[in-house]
Amino acid sequence: MIFEIIFPNNNDGCCSTHLIDGDGAFNISGIENFMKEVKLAECGLSYAVVSIMGPQSSGKSTLLNNLFRTNFREMDAFKGRHVSQTTKGIWMARCVGIEPCTLVMDLEGTDGRERGEDDTAFEKQSALFALAVSDIVLINMWCHDIGREQAANKPLLKTVFQVMMRLFSPRKTTLMFVIRDKTRTPLENLEPVLREDIQKIWDSVPKPQAHKDTPLSEFFNVEVVALSSYEEKEEQFKEQVANLRQRFFHSIAPGGLAGDRRAVVPASGFSFSAQQIWKIIKENKDLDLPAHKVMVATVRCEEIANEKCGSFLENEEWRELEAAVQSHQVPRFGKKLSTILDTYLSEYDVEATYFDEGVRTGKRKQLEEKLLQLVQPAYQLMLSHIRSGTLERFKEAFDEALNGGKGFAMAARHCSETFMSQFDEACADAIIDQANWDSSKLRDKLRRDMDAHVASVRVAKLSELTTVYETKLNEALSGPVEALLDGANDDTWPAIRKLLWRETETALSGFSSALSGFEMDEESKEKTLSKLRDYARGVVESKAKEEAGRVLIRMKDRFSTLFSHDSDSMPRVWTGKEDIRAITKTARSSSLKLLSVMVAIRLDDEADSIEKTLSLALVDSKGSASTNKSSPSVDPLASSTWDEVPATKTLITPVQCKSIWRQFKTETEYTEASRRNNNWLPPPWAIVAMIVLGFNEFMTLLRNPLYLGVIFVGFLLVKALWVQLDVSGEFRNGALPGLLSLSTKFLPTVMNLLKKLAEEGQRHGNSNTQQNPPLASKSFRSGASEYGGVSSSASSEVTSAENGTEYSSPAHDKVK
Repeated sequence: MIFEIIFPNNNDGCCSTHLIDGDGAFNISGIENFMKEVKLAECGLSYAVVSIMGPQSSGKSTLLNNLFRTNFREMDAFKGRHVSQTTKGIWMARCVGIEPCTLVMDLEGTDGRERGEDDTAFEKQSALFALAVSDIVLINMWCHDIGREQAANKPLLKTVFQVMMRLFSPRKTTLMFVIRDKTRTPLENLEPVLREDIQKIWDSVPKPQAHKDTPLSEFFNVEVVALSSYEEKEEQFKEQVANLRQRFFHSIAPGGLAGDRRAVVPASGFSFSAQQIWKIIKENKDLDLPAHKVMVATVRCEEIANEKCGSFLENEEWRELEAAVQSHQVPRFGKKLSTILDTYLSEYDVEATYFDEGVRTGKRKQLEEKLLQLVQPAYQLMLSHIRSGTLERFKEAFDEALNGGKGFAMAARHCSETFMSQFDEACADAIIDQANWDSSKLRDKLRRDMDAHVASVRVAKLSELTTVYETKLNEALSGPVEALLDGANDDTWPAIRKLLWRETETALSGFSSALSGFEMDEESKEKTLSKLRDYARGVVESKAKEEAGRVLIRMKDRFSTLFSHDSDSMPRVWTGKEDIRAITKTARSSSLKLLSVMVAIRLDDEADSIEKTLSLALVDSKGSASTNKSSPSVDPLASSTWDEVPATKTLITPVQCKSIWRQFKTETEYTEASRRNNNWLPPPWAIVAMIVLGFNEFMTLLRNPLYLGVIFVGFLLVKALWVQLDVSGEFRNGALPGLLSLSTKFLPTVMNLLKKLAEEGQRHGNSNTQQNPPLASKSFRSGASEYGGVSSSASSEVTSAENGTEYSSPAHDKVK
């Protein structure tokens, strides 16, 4: 028995030894010398052990030499005619340039032809030894072997898991699966398959009572990496290996590859510990691999299954079916696809009938699952077409039913039942016999979509119906309420309440009948009707607020109307004998009535004393003040609220009423004053006195007619100035503003009159200077006539604008 020790060459730091030979003999002296050479005893706990396992000739040694810069012997593909075994037993070496000190073991490849079909005990023993000793175990496998039983070392791992749980306590080994010669398949697709296989192996392993519920993560951390082909993409392979090498630096640190390891043996006891572990493994008798026929059945049945799967993908009928379902619903989809699947499953049964029954059945199940995975997207797309098509037809039928006058609830119920039944029939037509897929989730989604559409249409219809009746209420209430408030009196609010009740009941009756088709519960129906009732009340309140904002205008209009019209609503003819004070008082009292009506919203038929308060405070304030002058009194309008009216029903506060009345009174006083001034004729006794006392002056005028001409010319001139200056209009806003305005307009107006007189004189010429006075007189007469017309018109317009419906004739203006 010869062991081999290779010491460092060229000072590269690599040292290796043949730890266990091909016959299973442990090289005790070799590991002792190796430990001394690498000074392992000085490392304490700062060291790591890495091993690699995998099929023979899978490139394990090549990977280690590139990854850890070791010098394990590699197979030369150009020497010899056949692929032969290069690594026998287990070799150990120190990794070069990696900290902490890292030892790597190169295991003999599994499934080698040199050992034969049944002599696999050493393979199992070496694999179990690697798992027991190493912190990190690399499992080298070809990319195309993923999913295979033997090539992926699945039976080997199953046996190792079972025996390891019985022999050793958990030590948290990291299993790193190295996928070689990676194809175009993304690693994200390969990794879940591997992890699922490892978990299935762990779940299927019989466990002792101590580890019955122990999870895989308690024993192992699983990592997966992929490398390109060494022969075809050498540069890319070396670059990936260099990146992988970085992960082994400080591997035992927290978060490193071996950061979770447990029960670490000190470096000085590594040799003895390894000898004892190997001894226990050699004495164990539970490490038997499946028989060769099982392996052959596994490989062959998998090949047949892969062949059938490939043939299915190339099937022209399947391709057409898959292409058609991308765009539309395919009739008899389930029947057609079930027939295609059954054909390939039957062919598999025929070709695999003589292989091991357990393996054959398992692979058939895997083939069926794989085929169903391939067709499932098309099936889901088919169901999606069914759902979307059914939903669209449901919407169209529902709209037609509503437009046809059918009740909303009845139409929704009938359409939902009809199209859910159609959906069930279409789903039954798409069912695949080999699958046990449930379409209930999609059915529930269709039901939710239908209900959501019905709910949205319901909201829209209710909103439309509500808008119709709200519009009717608005039209029925706005105009009449405005008219009632405009003619405000004691019966205004009772009339508004009666109008509101009548129109609201009419609208509610029609609205309730329209809602019957929705089959609403009583609570919801009453809530909806209550909203319409509140809307009607809101229309009245809104209109009242709007009219309250124009109360001053309304008061002035009412005052002007009553002041300028008699009790028969005819324009008042002023003779000078009217009691203007009484007329003014009556008009103001009526305006105060309007103000008291506008003060608050009185839809609840509750009595209040607002009108009395306003009358005492605004109209009878002087009388009440003189009566109570002996005792101090408080102004009842010096408040922002009414005692009997809540703030929400108040339209005009007491303070605002006082301000409005003050402004109203100020603006109407001029009308009264101007009408008083229009009674310009003196009393009869004064006229008689003027005739008696002015008899001498009158006789003087008769004896000297020239004075009459001068007076007449002066009258015409004053009349023209009166019209041009619009004296009555200027004094409309008060005496002082009128005087100021006339003072600024007087001189320009006089200059304008003189200019017109000069132009008139030039028109007739200056030939006869003795005729100038008559011409001047004529000019003045013409101007007076012209401006007199303007005066009459202006006077009429001013009077009409001031008094609203008051009229004055030109004849009356001339008399004035």
